[in-house]
Amino acid sequence: MRVLNSSLKYFIVQRLNLSNKEAANRIVAGRVLVNGKPGTLSQFLLPEDEVLMDGQTVKEPRKNVYIVYHKPRGIESTMNTQIENNLLDATGLTPNLFPVGRLDKDSEGLLLLTNDGGLTYKILHAKRPQEKEYVVTVDKPLTQEAIDRLAEGIVIMGQKTQPAIVAQIDDLTFKIILTQGLNRQIRRMCYKLGYQVLRLVRIRIINLELGNLAQGKWRHLNLEELSTLIQKLT
Repeated sequence: MRVLNSSLKYFIVQRLNLSNKEAANRIVAGRVLVNGKPGTLSQFLLPEDEVLMDGQTVKEPRKNVYIVYHKPRGIESTMNTQIENNLLDATGLTPNLFPVGRLDKDSEGLLLLTNDGGLTYKILHAKRPQEKEYVVTVDKPLTQEAIDRLAEGIVIMGQKTQPAIVAQIDDLTFKIILTQGLNRQIRRMCYKLGYQVLRLVRIRIINLELGNLAQGKWRHLNLEELSTLIQKLT
């Protein structure tokens, strides 16, 4: 998680324009509370922490935000405004959000944006495999052999991909559910089988579904979605 400042004492000194000694005295005396408990001199602060001194608010807790965004093709999965076609310019959201995982520039679909570092870490470093589902369109008719090999795993970048759930939709389109996220994995898998990916859309991350969210639009997660997501990550 991102630390707000080096210590509670430093934060109090800067926010209230106190000397180091005075700030330390107030903390040691129990006058400074962090999330309702007495703070300590070397305590690190996080953006979501609340700080009170003598019952008065010194720092309000940051509210966590969870956004589902339908990323169009051509948008880069970054909030860096120095990069053309970035998420910040595309969405108009605040710059303190960041994408959880990535979709490459040529892909589209579901992207989760949040300022919750704890949840991001749990998703990216989940103890149990977490599903991501995609709809993929290729440049020539699919064969049963290709579907089977996609499901069984294909060697790319020197390693064999983990087994996947694959279902053919029509001659050129299939769904695939992955539990790993290698760089450009689906495109590399298809290339190994002699196919070029024409369109790749992510429609689900764990329990979060793209649904009928229009391309380029975003919405907040509802409480049920967030609760289920957290439950699946514990």
